[in-house]
Amino acid sequence: MRKTTVLLTLTFTLILAACSTVKPPVSTLPTETPVENSSVQSTGIKELQLSERTDQQGAVTVVVKPELWTSSSETLTFEISLDTHSVDLSFDLAALATLSTDTGLNVQAIQWEAPAGGHHVSGKLSFPARVDGKPMLDGINNLLLTIKNLDASERLFTWELYR
Repeated sequence: MRKTTVLLTLTFTLILAACSTVKPPVSTLPTETPVENSSVQSTGIKELQLSERTDQQGAVTVVVKPELWTSSSETLTFEISLDTHSVDLSFDLAALATLSTDTGLNVQAIQWEAPAGGHHVSGKLSFPARVDGKPMLDGINNLLLTIKNLDASERLFTWELYR
């Protein structure tokens, strides 16, 4: 009987450990400087790489990492990871997410590419790089990604850019 109890405890512990992840600290929205590639700068194309942000509200942890963007990018894409142990993650993030700038541009996401459901979901969330013909990133100092109703009323991911 004692061997069975020890074996069951060990099995249960291994299952929990396999499904657990180490959560990064909650972002405090640090300021950062865009990374510009000087070899590309001579042609007028700038590259922008921003750091990841984490939101741990409710039962779902959301990690957002912008992909590398250039002035010729057709979309602004974010790599997003959702992690939980209690909520089904069958969300269409494209319907829940908007991208805004301090220059007054605001756009709804156009695509969420990820597997449906489960407790650990990773995918790509895309926004148009132009709004009414104007590049979304032109002249901005702040970029705000908002995700509403994902096990919290609102999740805000902010990046401050300095030129």
